[in-house]
Amino acid sequence: MILTRIPELNISDIARRVGLNYATTDKHLKELEGARLVQQKRFGRIRIYKLNDLDPRVAAVKKLVDFWETKS
Repeated sequence: MILTRIPELNISDIARRVGLNYATTDKHLKELEGARLVQQKRFGRIRIYKLNDLDPRVAAVKKLVDFWETKS
């Protein structure tokens, strides 16, 4: 998950970095936001996403990503 490496990104940057189109990225981010795993900040038309660090599931995902990257 790109947001474990880069704390805040807009939707276009996320889409480009993970290789998905804007619509698919938007759909996934809405699901993650609905599950309260990511938070959105709006600056006019720009939406910035970040992980919800208060959720213990996010901490578990971060640990998994760290573990995965150190074993690669």
